[in-house]
Amino acid sequence: MNQVANAMTIDVEDYFHVEAFSSVIKSSHWGKRYPLRAQVNTERVLTILDEHDVKATFFVLGWVAQQCPSIVRAIVNEGHEVASHGYFHQRANRQSRQAFYDDVVRSKKLLEDISGQAVLGYRAPSFSIDTSNPWAFEVLKTLGFAYSSSTYPVKHDLYGVPDWPRFRHVREEGVVEVPIPTLQKLERNIPIGGGGFFRLYPYWLSKYLINAFMTQTSQPYSFYFHPWEVDPQQPRIMGVSAKSRFRHYLNLGSMEAKLHRLLTDFRWSTMRNVYQLNGFESDARSSNQEVIKERLPSMG
Repeated sequence: MNQVANAMTIDVEDYFHVEAFSSVIKSSHWGKRYPLRAQVNTERVLTILDEHDVKATFFVLGWVAQQCPSIVRAIVNEGHEVASHGYFHQRANRQSRQAFYDDVVRSKKLLEDISGQAVLGYRAPSFSIDTSNPWAFEVLKTLGFAYSSSTYPVKHDLYGVPDWPRFRHVREEGVVEVPIPTLQKLERNIPIGGGGFFRLYPYWLSKYLINAFMTQTSQPYSFYFHPWEVDPQQPRIMGVSAKSRFRHYLNLGSMEAKLHRLLTDFRWSTMRNVYQLNGFESDARSSNQEVIKERLPSMG
């Protein structure tokens, strides 16, 4: 096992929340026409982590927490970190500043009420903080977040700013940003952070890329995936493009076995521990309590 601590993160959303299906699935059908599977899948993820004695950061979608508060309580009870993935899984770069504020503060307050802990971290759906909405970091700072993991410095049709920083850094707004990891090859950033790319690559290649990242950069690595990725029995969504079907359903059946190997081969912990983000609890908690009493002025 590699002895350098790396960050294990899970974006807790359901299969019907993904951006690739947003054109055919209405939010009014969430959990109705499309049955909820996030609870059983997240419970499965918790079991897998427990088998390897790994603690992780769960970026929980507020909508899922509202429907299944026991998920949040289970995450906390097993010693993991709860962070925010927003409430409605809307891309931040498609929201107004006020809409973004409303969505994030709703999620943060809900998660803190359920967990009884300060929520210090945030991850934008589809890594959707980019050059069009850097003001999002100002909102996060105002709401008392200590860190974000909302940027992916790659070229991709859904997200990414290739020339943005690749490693942990403190934004001018005062929020620590931890980008999704990339490996630089031939002056191009190769995505190696997890998700669909982890399912696409054979495991030996993922292991090689992670080791290369840590060797070349001397930086901790962070990995992300979703509970629906360990669920090959999930409903198939019709009416979406071949590209979207490929990205979403690729190698779901082999994901769990790959995760077991990943958890064995590397050492893992939470975002707060790996990136030394502790010590913000009192400031974040008090800041959030002040903010939720009054709407932020001039946000439109």
